[in-house]
Amino acid sequence: MDAREPSADPSADKGQPGTAAAALFGLCPRCGGKTLFARGVRFAERCGACGLDYSKFNVGDGPAAFLTLAIGALITGLAIWLELAVQPPFWVHVLLWVPITALAVVFGLRIAKGWLIGAEYRNAAKEAGGPDV
Repeated sequence: MDAREPSADPSADKGQPGTAAAALFGLCPRCGGKTLFARGVRFAERCGACGLDYSKFNVGDGPAAFLTLAIGALITGLAIWLELAVQPPFWVHVLLWVPITALAVVFGLRIAKGWLIGAEYRNAAKEAGGPDV
């Protein structure tokens, strides 16, 4: 059995966190240890508790591109709404939207990358075109 695959025996999978919990709290998809991220949005090389090798998972840049577009659209809409409703000085926009955008992207990346690793683990995802063993 591949180290990434969930067990065929459902009782062996007990104690594993759900995909949402793993994403929100940076939990290992196999054992539930809080070891998914080394720091920031950077994955640890492997789980310190169960030894699951995180480098075998391919999350890529999909979450970053999607979050940049989605958060950018949301922040732009909110900034336009604030401008039309209150017409604050420009510095208010800078002080408000720059930190909100940065925090939303960083925390959004942690959640999206954690969710993708959890989904890859649960579905035993493999590279396309590889052997189907």
